Amino acid sequence: MNLTLEEAIKNRRSIYGISNEAVATDEKIQEIIEFAVTNAPTAFNSQSGRVVLLLDKEHKAFWDLTTDALKKISDEKDFAQTEQKMQAFAAGYGTVLFFEDKKVVEGLQEQFPSYSEKFPDYALQSSGMLQYIVWTSLASSGFGATLQHYNPLVDAAVQTKWDIPTSWELVAQMPFGKAVAPAGEKQIQPLEERIKVFK
Repeated sequence: MNLTLEEAIKNRRSIYGISNEAVATDEKIQEIIEFAVTNAPTAFNSQSGRVVLLLDKEHKAFWDLTTDALKKISDEKDFAQTEQKMQAFAAGYGTVLFFEDKKVVEGLQEQFPSYSEKFPDYALQSSGMLQYIVWTSLASSGFGATLQHYNPLVDAAVQTKWDIPTSWELVAQMPFGKAVAPAGEKQIQPLEERIKVFK
C-alpha cells in the first residue's frame, strides 16, 4: 500500500477481528519496529522506549500466559468471555510489547532534579508516540491491530519467559494480524468543542 500520511493516519483504527495470515514479511515487520524505535521523538533524547516483537509460537505463548493470569483473578462464570477475547488476540499474526526503561528515566531524574517528577510523564508521552508510529505503520502495511493493557498483571511472567531486564517496565501490548472484520463506526466529537484558534 502506498498511502499518504493523511490516509495512513485515517486508516489506523482498532481492529479486533484478525487472522494469522501474513500480509507482509517478518522482515518488513521488523523494519517497521526498527524505524519506529529509531525515529520516535523522546524527551531529552532519552531513547527510553524498548520493544519486543513476538511472532508465531512466541506470540501465542504471550496470550496463553495472559489467559492464565486472568483466569486466576476472574470469576469462573465471567471467564468464558475473557477467554474468547484472548483467543481472538492469539488468532493474529504477532504481538508487539512496548516497554519503558526505568533505568534511563531514573538517570534523567538524577541528572535534571528540577524536572524529576515530570520524567515518568515524558516517558509515557514518548511511548505513546512510539506506539502510534508502529500502529500506523502496521495499518499502512495491511495489518489490523489494537492496543491492550494487561500490565502489570503479566509483567513477572513476561520477564521470566523472554528474559526481559527488570528495568524494562511493560507499558502496552499490540496484537496484530490480517484484518478479517472492519473497525466499528467512529464517533467524532464536535471539533469546535476540542480546538481553539487565536489570531
